[in-house]
Amino acid sequence: MRKFLIAGLFVALLLAGVASSFASGSPDGLDYAAREGCTFNADDEITGGTCMAQQEGDHQLADSPLADYGIKGVDNEFLSTALAGVTGVLLTFAIGGGLFWLLRRRPTADDKVS
Repeated sequence: MRKFLIAGLFVALLLAGVASSFASGSPDGLDYAAREGCTFNADDEITGGTCMAQQEGDHQLADSPLADYGIKGVDNEFLSTALAGVTGVLLTFAIGGGLFWLLRRRPTADDKVS
């Protein structure tokens, strides 16, 4: 079981650290639908029309260290994205592992009597 967990963690870290940097920068379906009906200039600013994107704003965690799929203060975009991905995997693994450890089935007195 331990080898399986280590192998899974290694694959997740590899994907988060390397493959995440090759993700598309193009807007996804939700972004596309939110921008439908507006016109944009060369700087991608709304210049006219009516669309949902006119109402958008920063979320509450926009200034956090891991905002926008990167590490604040790291100027290299590839490295910033890779470090954010690895950090996310390690945090998720630590929280999930901690919860599994806390909630595991512990032997009871009845289990010890055989």
